[in-house]
Amino acid sequence: MRAVLTWRDKAEHCINDIAFKPDGTQLILAAGNRLLVYDTSDGTLLQPLKGHKDTVYCVAYAKDGLWSPEQKSISKHKSSSKIICCSWTNDGQYLALGMFNGIISIRNKNGEEKVKIERPGGSLSPVWSICWNPSREEHNDILAVADWGQKLSFYQLSGKQIGKDRVLNFDPCCISYFTKGEYILLGGSDKQVSLFTKDGVRLGTVGEQNSWVWTCRVKPDSNYVVVGCQDGTISFYQLIFSTVHGLYKDRYAYRDSMTDVIVQHLITEQKVRMKCKELVKKIAIYRNRLAIQLPEKILIYELYSEDSSDMHYRVKERIVKKFECNLLVVCANHIILCQEKRLQCLSFSGVKEREWQMESLIRYIKVIGGPPGREGLLVGLKNGQILKIFVDNLFAIILLKQATAVRCLDMSASRKKLAVVDENDTCLVYDIDTKELLFQEPNANSVAWNTQCEDMLCFSGGGYLNIKASTFPVHRQKLQGFVVGYNGSKIFCLHVFSISAVEVPQSAPMYQYLDRKMFKEAYQIACLGVTDTDWHELAMEALEGLDFETAKKAFIRVRDLRYLELISSIEERKKRGETNKDLFLADVFSYQGKFHEAAKLYKRSGHENLALEMYTDLRMFEYVKDFLGSGDPKEIKMLITKQADWARNIKEPKAAVEMYISAGEHVKAIEICGHHGWVDMLIDIARKLDKAEREPLLLCATYLKKLDSPDYAAETYLKMGDLKSLVQLHVETQRWDEAFALGEKHPEFKDDIYVPYAQWLAENDRFEEAQQAFHKAGRQREAVQVLEQLTDNAVAESRFNDAAYYYWMLSMQCLDIAQDPAQKDVMLGKFHHFQRLAELYHAYHAIHRHTEDPFSVHGPETLFNISRFLLHSLPKDTPSGISKVKILFTLAKQSKALGAYRLARHAYDKLQGLYIPARFQKSIELGTLTIRAKPFHDSEELVPLCYRCSTNNPLLNNLGNVCINCRQPFVFSASSYDVLHLVEFCLEEGITDEEAISLIDLEAPRPKREDRQRETINNSSQILQLVETKDSMGDEDPFTAKLSFEQGGSEFVPVMVSRLVLRSMSRRDVIIKRWPPPLRWQYFRSLLPDASITMCPSCFQMFHSEDYELLVLQHGCCPYCRRRKDDPGP
Repeated sequence: MRAVLTWRDKAEHCINDIAFKPDGTQLILAAGNRLLVYDTSDGTLLQPLKGHKDTVYCVAYAKDGLWSPEQKSISKHKSSSKIICCSWTNDGQYLALGMFNGIISIRNKNGEEKVKIERPGGSLSPVWSICWNPSREEHNDILAVADWGQKLSFYQLSGKQIGKDRVLNFDPCCISYFTKGEYILLGGSDKQVSLFTKDGVRLGTVGEQNSWVWTCRVKPDSNYVVVGCQDGTISFYQLIFSTVHGLYKDRYAYRDSMTDVIVQHLITEQKVRMKCKELVKKIAIYRNRLAIQLPEKILIYELYSEDSSDMHYRVKERIVKKFECNLLVVCANHIILCQEKRLQCLSFSGVKEREWQMESLIRYIKVIGGPPGREGLLVGLKNGQILKIFVDNLFAIILLKQATAVRCLDMSASRKKLAVVDENDTCLVYDIDTKELLFQEPNANSVAWNTQCEDMLCFSGGGYLNIKASTFPVHRQKLQGFVVGYNGSKIFCLHVFSISAVEVPQSAPMYQYLDRKMFKEAYQIACLGVTDTDWHELAMEALEGLDFETAKKAFIRVRDLRYLELISSIEERKKRGETNKDLFLADVFSYQGKFHEAAKLYKRSGHENLALEMYTDLRMFEYVKDFLGSGDPKEIKMLITKQADWARNIKEPKAAVEMYISAGEHVKAIEICGHHGWVDMLIDIARKLDKAEREPLLLCATYLKKLDSPDYAAETYLKMGDLKSLVQLHVETQRWDEAFALGEKHPEFKDDIYVPYAQWLAENDRFEEAQQAFHKAGRQREAVQVLEQLTDNAVAESRFNDAAYYYWMLSMQCLDIAQDPAQKDVMLGKFHHFQRLAELYHAYHAIHRHTEDPFSVHGPETLFNISRFLLHSLPKDTPSGISKVKILFTLAKQSKALGAYRLARHAYDKLQGLYIPARFQKSIELGTLTIRAKPFHDSEELVPLCYRCSTNNPLLNNLGNVCINCRQPFVFSASSYDVLHLVEFCLEEGITDEEAISLIDLEAPRPKREDRQRETINNSSQILQLVETKDSMGDEDPFTAKLSFEQGGSEFVPVMVSRLVLRSMSRRDVIIKRWPPPLRWQYFRSLLPDASITMCPSCFQMFHSEDYELLVLQHGCCPYCRRRKDDPGP
């Protein structure tokens, strides 16, 4: 560091304070009672300001106004002692006050004291100057304190001291930080301004004065310093910080903050900092050694390991001695000191081993390597002499002598060439052995040889980087700074105080070598760092130059296996003795796409067949024809065949299809179309083919089916007449309507259609439709299996209405199978069994919902009827899923509600013998107790009536759902389960169903009763008398007479009717269940014609007409068999 005086002026009075304008252009100072304004650029006094009557002690420029917006007036606070100095923190939140009694008070904006710092000297050490560090990078606010105890101290905002007090040996009058807080200026009674680090380490003197220094300030964001003295002197200095650094290959050491040394690895960008806590004067680095010169000693560091990337240094030796030198160099075991014309070699213990005296001033020195203890030094003198010195030899070797002074020099990797930059900014390159000047280049300020390439060097100057390879022209690009090293493709450039590694592609010098066909040298340059495109170009140029070794290496770098295979094949042929270079070059041209040049070389070397193969393989058939001339027809035919094959192989399938069709190769054309999904071309081919050509047509249809074009595939199958394949097509594409239509015309394909259809329905959870499809296909076993599985699932999942429906379907399935005489008896037995189960589950569905759901859709009377029906209908073995407990519990509950107390008591008694679930336990126990309080009889309104014999039946019937008198089975409504006013009758032997229907349909008119009236009038009254004739007495219904005549007896005797009785019946009073064979029809007579009854034509269940219509409206179908309203009857 050195200070250069820029300007000086003198005022009449003592300079008490100085302040810079924030932009640094003006300087204001307080001298006596006057303010003086200076131009900082040249020291011109711009204007004196007069207005103060007394001495001005402090001045400052406002940055953001005089008052804070929220403060309306000045606030005043008392102090315990005289305040000498003050300083605000960076954020303006705290104010530090330095007092005459040696106390530092830190206060907030409201004047409240937050921290009080008492200095050891007390009142004997007045705090004369304080200043907060302006750095924004510091985590804590740091206060610098200078007192007249001649000490410098540092404190945190909390009042904690940082480090120890530093002795100054003078009374400090002023302290000031640089803008970024990296340095401190301090002046006082020693009549000079000293520069300190931010930690208080003294670095040197800025300027000596003739009197005490009262104030000093740093120009904002610059290295300019102004000093004000007691005698009125104003001095303006520029501080110049020289670069102290050292470089060896990829390690760069430089000084930071004047007291630290940072070693940077230029490749890995790793950095390590060494804190010396003293001014670093010189730095030298070599291999694993690092030397740092401090004011009173030299420190020698070494790396912990030999690893090239290791960045851990440790102190090896300390030479505690003050040295004065211009340059410092470190070797493996020595340090070299340069003192003007003299070089001294010292061991690490500080012992001088030898000394060299030069003829002129030493301008440049560099270690160029060598064994430990025997390293060589390259030395450049001002008189133009360049020497080589070995540290173990007293005699210097003169390499050459030039006319101009040396500024910079470097030796090539092989030590055969020397590059020198002289004082005229000329770069000169010499051959060391012959002393011959090889070439020179202007505009150079530094030079460096490439450590990995003998013939490459770079030099910088005039804002440009120049790269020179061999004797080729210079390649230039913009670059600021000085070149200090060149390693491979990296150039190390020093700009201002920092060094950086610049990645420079070596493309330009590589192409210079390529232009001269110097392939091996070009390869060496490329290895330093070029782009993939450059590598490829090098490989191609070497290949065309038949330098297969270089080409092979280059193609390996770009991983081009295709050309590597070519080179390998050529090398194998050369080993076998082949020497025809034209043939080799022709192969190279063919690989590069230079086919015409290759063909010429093939022809010149006598290998026309290779040219023909090349053109054929490339589908350049026009060139083949030109090459063949008129040619042989067989060869032309072969050519067309190859042309079609290659059109297919080189992914031009449409052209290949056209060629194959023209050649009659329809199968190959169809395969290409099918592979690429060209439906239109497949259709055209299929339509043009004759129906006798089954193989291509079948292939067409197969591809059309795969390509989701079933209509065109069907058209092709029809053209072939292959109906079986057509059926399979409809089935596979699930076009069931077309399949069914085809099945109607050709019944032999019925199984092929309905079985897959049923399986498809089953896979899509449409089991009911699947069952019907199995049935249509004649697969009765599968149809029954589907229904049985559906039924079991419905029962297991408590879907009893579905179970009833499936059992009904099973029964109808069995009835259908019963038409086969061989299975009639078994199937009819199953029919009646499944019919009974369907009725039970249909009724139990209401009981289950009543006990499980919170709300019931059925009324009490309906639940009462259903539970009675189930209780009388259940077989000994209760069907799966039906709970007797729920039936009896519902019966007991509804009987009690409707007044059938005796039946309710019976139901509760029955429940006591059954296992009762916990959720019903409490209700049943309570009901069992409360029913005892009810009378032991049933309401007569609930007693069922037999419409055949007019007998009132008990609510609990041991015979079941039949009359206890005539044994006539009751007919129940399938919704309300009350007894319908129907009586079943049978036909006398010999009367067929058709005859019975015809007799009932005749409906002969009944004779009307003729009532005659006779009127008698007398004086007191008028009498109207009705007279009944004998003809009108025989009007009794024949069917009713049959009921009266045949009732009674312990065995059930059905009502048998004759033709006469049938003829007397009205069609609207008769309901017929028209069962399919082998069952007989069932006939029922309504005894209350005005009460309408509706029978479902599908399941033959009876309903009150109003109930049936409501249920159909609710469900859209019959609640029992689910026949939709608009479906045709059986």
